[in-house]
Amino acid sequence: MAFRCQRDSYAREPDDRGTINDIPVLRVTRRGAQADHFTQTPLSPGSQVQVQVDWERRFDHMQQHSGQHLITAVADHLFGLKTTSWELGRLRSIIELDSPSVTAEQVAAIEQSVNEKIRNRLPVTVRELSLDDPEVEQVRGRGLPDDHAGPIRVITIEGVDSNMCCGTHVSNLSDLQVIKILGTEKGKKNKTNLMFLAGNRVLKWMERSHGTEKALTTLLKCGAEEHVEAVKKLQNSIKLLQKNNLNLLRDLAVHTAHSLRSSPDWGGVVAFHRKEGDSEFMNIIANEIGSEETLLLLTVGDEKGAGLFLLSGPAEAVETLGPRVAEILEGKGAGKKGRFQGKATKMSRRAEVQALLQDYVSTQSAEE
Repeated sequence: MAFRCQRDSYAREPDDRGTINDIPVLRVTRRGAQADHFTQTPLSPGSQVQVQVDWERRFDHMQQHSGQHLITAVADHLFGLKTTSWELGRLRSIIELDSPSVTAEQVAAIEQSVNEKIRNRLPVTVRELSLDDPEVEQVRGRGLPDDHAGPIRVITIEGVDSNMCCGTHVSNLSDLQVIKILGTEKGKKNKTNLMFLAGNRVLKWMERSHGTEKALTTLLKCGAEEHVEAVKKLQNSIKLLQKNNLNLLRDLAVHTAHSLRSSPDWGGVVAFHRKEGDSEFMNIIANEIGSEETLLLLTVGDEKGAGLFLLSGPAEAVETLGPRVAEILEGKGAGKKGRFQGKATKMSRRAEVQALLQDYVSTQSAEE
C-alpha cells in the first residue's frame, strides 16, 4: 500500500502516517507526480522496503472525505448550496458553503438525506480519465493544480455525484456508518461553515458525550433531561452570591477606610494587606480616604505570591514612587492623578516597599 501525500482540489487532506522498514514516516508531500517521504532516520537508496500505513488514520480520512463529497452533493441538490472549500480537522470537519445563512430545517434535511443514502449502500467508484476525455467537462471540480501530471481521477457516488478528486475514499457509502452534522456557524465573506462528523468519529463523539452526561448526572444529582434547568438554577444562585459578596466587600472597604484614617501612622505611610479582594476593593478604600497628605499602600492576594497593589497619596510622590514599587514587587502598573496600581508577583517584598515609602517621607520631612 502506498502512502498518500497532501493534495486535493478543495483543501488538503492530511497525509498518511506509518512506517517504512519499521522507520516512522513523519510527513509525505507531493512534488509534481512524485511523493516525498520524510522519515525519522535515513533509508538506503535503492533498497527494497516494506511499507505499512497507519490504517486507523487512513480509514478515518476516507470516511471524512467521502462524507464531505456526499454532504456537498446533497446540499447542492436540495438547496443549491455550493461548497467553496472544506477542512478535514483533527476532531471535526468543516464545509464552507457559499451562502450567508443555512437554516436549521435545511441542516436537518441534509442530514436525513445523506444518512438515507448511507443506508442504501450506494457504491463509490474511482475512475481515471485522460485530460482530453469529453466526460471531464461533465464532472464537478474546481480545476486542476498547476503542476498536475497524468490522468484525471474521478470519484463517483452512484446516482449522486461525480467529482474530480485525488483523495482517499471508501468503496461504498455503507462504510461511512453514519454522518452527524453538528451545526453551522458564520464563515468568512458571507459564507456559512457546516461542521460534521462521519463514521467512527460519531461513535467517539457519542462516547465522550455519554461520559459527560454521566458525570453531570452524578454532580447535579438529577437525570440528563434536567441538566439544563439544574445548571440555570446554579448560575442564578452564583450570581446572587456574587452580588451579596460584592456588597459585603464594599461595606468592608468603607469600614477599612475609616479604620485606616484613625491609624497612628496617618500623615505618613499607611499600609494595609488583605488576602481576599480585588482592584475595586482597593479603589473604594482609596476613594473613601480621599487624602493627599498620606502615602497609602494597599495590597490584596497571596502574602508571598502574586496579587494586586495600589499606591495613593500626593501626586508628585506617587508619580515618583509608583514605578519603583512595581519594580520591587516584580510587577507592572500605571497611574495618574495621585494613584498608581498594578499587578505584582512577589508580595513577600511588601516590607521593602514600606521601607522605601518611609525613607521618602522622612527625606521630605527633613527637607521641610
